[in-house]
Amino acid sequence: MVIKYFAAAAELILLAMFLVSMPHLNIGNISGILICSLLLFVTLRFEKIKKLCSTGGGKAAVIAVLLLCTVSLVFAGFCSVKMIAAMNRDNDSPSAVVVLGCQVIGERPSKMLRFRLDKAIGYLNSHPDIPVIVSGGKGDDEGISEAQCMRNYLVENGISDDRITMEDKSSSTEENLENSFAILDEMKLPRSIVLITDGYHQYRAQLIAEKKGADKIGAESASTELRFIPTYWVREWFALFQQLFLK
Repeated sequence: MVIKYFAAAAELILLAMFLVSMPHLNIGNISGILICSLLLFVTLRFEKIKKLCSTGGGKAAVIAVLLLCTVSLVFAGFCSVKMIAAMNRDNDSPSAVVVLGCQVIGERPSKMLRFRLDKAIGYLNSHPDIPVIVSGGKGDDEGISEAQCMRNYLVENGISDDRITMEDKSSSTEENLENSFAILDEMKLPRSIVLITDGYHQYRAQLIAEKKGADKIGAESASTELRFIPTYWVREWFALFQQLFLK
């Protein structure tokens, strides 16, 4: 009985970690909420569910679920190790910094985008000879393109306008990198970059950059607001599954 209540308490904590990102919704917190709710239900109704699973069909269902859970946990663990390792990656000879865009609120950067830009400012100030490409198009709910917003913010914070090149046509990470590499090709610069994005996003972004023909990739990872980490971390598992197996 004590174990049951400890398990229920742990599941409630996990559930709260996904609920705290509301009202923001994506596949990360939706799946997290559903799985945690299901686990909590199983824990609280364990004896009744145990009886139902004692039949032949019930046993087969339990084996199938356990197999699916095992494979999913192994994949999630693999992705998490790779994501952590990718967060900081050295490149001592970059041609440019590439800042990947995210939501713009009106004409100002969202908190997540501001964190990326602040990381870029720190890097650019310590590497004054390196240009920067700001990459991101305009969403239907955005007043200006992500690239224009990023350029404005960098200039406001002391980065010279002539160091900044806008890539304002992309609507995905693949397009961010493909279009940014096209700009480097036009500038006759090697495809040696330092990527600036959130830490959870670095591994997938680097996989895509390699697929698009990067010569060398470094990483400078922005912080992610604490309440969003579980949501975006889980969402990234789904995105990585698609990237690794469906493309």
